[in-house]
Amino acid sequence: MATDPLLSIAEELYALTPAEFTGTRNEWAKQAKADDPELAKRLAGLRKPSVAAWVVNMMMRHQGDQMTQVLELGASLRAAQENLDGDALRELTRQRRQLTTAVTRQGRELANELGQRLTEAVADQVQNTLHAAMVDEDAAAAVRSGLLVSALTATGVGAADVVDSVAVPSAIGLTARPRPMPAPKRAGLSVVPDLEKSPDEAAAAKEAERRQAQEAVEKARDDADDARRRLRKATRRIEKVQARTLQAAEELDEARRRVAELEHELETLDEDAVEADERKERADQRYVAAQEALEEAQVALDRI
Repeated sequence: MATDPLLSIAEELYALTPAEFTGTRNEWAKQAKADDPELAKRLAGLRKPSVAAWVVNMMMRHQGDQMTQVLELGASLRAAQENLDGDALRELTRQRRQLTTAVTRQGRELANELGQRLTEAVADQVQNTLHAAMVDEDAAAAVRSGLLVSALTATGVGAADVVDSVAVPSAIGLTARPRPMPAPKRAGLSVVPDLEKSPDEAAAAKEAERRQAQEAVEKARDDADDARRRLRKATRRIEKVQARTLQAAEELDEARRRVAELEHELETLDEDAVEADERKERADQRYVAAQEALEEAQVALDRI
């Protein structure tokens, strides 16, 4: 993907299964610590992908042709939206629904081959991520990197915020390298332990159990961190909406007050206009009477 050591190692890490991720990441960080402490710190901070994100990453590496169809159809869909081509938009939207459903099904089959059964909820997250990649250019670039750590969604309002969903944001826009399929694994199978174990075997089993518990804790921590980030975003959005709502309410109250003032002023002006008309009419009458008196006085003067 790139010559940057972090990107190169991340490319290897996010091609692993979830069970392999944490231990391999920690080993890379441990090896880098002596020569490059900063790289070691960044490696240790790489987040384990959610199951849905992992599936999409695997699809980019092992089902490249299908993912290329998804991304290319998405580009055509966005072009039709920009050009306001209604006929093309309807047809492409129909194809989008069919393709995302089909590719999601293929993703479930791929995950099963790699030893991971998907719940309906995770499958929905995979399909939502594919949909986001088709309707949003930034989401498409994030998916193409193969370094997703969380599923994506498209709101349809503005560009998707994908930086927090990619392990190494500088990889957004790069393309994950295709990989050969690893040896198939069966999900849900376990080895029946011997009835009696040697001390070394018991210690090894205990260590394996501890590692699994540690990975479960780290996954729960990663999920909690992801949920916390989403909660912060939602909280900020609510605060903005509430602030704008209060502002709009204040503006509406001010407008109502202004309307009431103008209505009162209009009523006053109407009353003033009526009074002014009455005064004018009385003045006209006085003028006519005065004019008549003047004419009569003039006539009397002329007779003398």
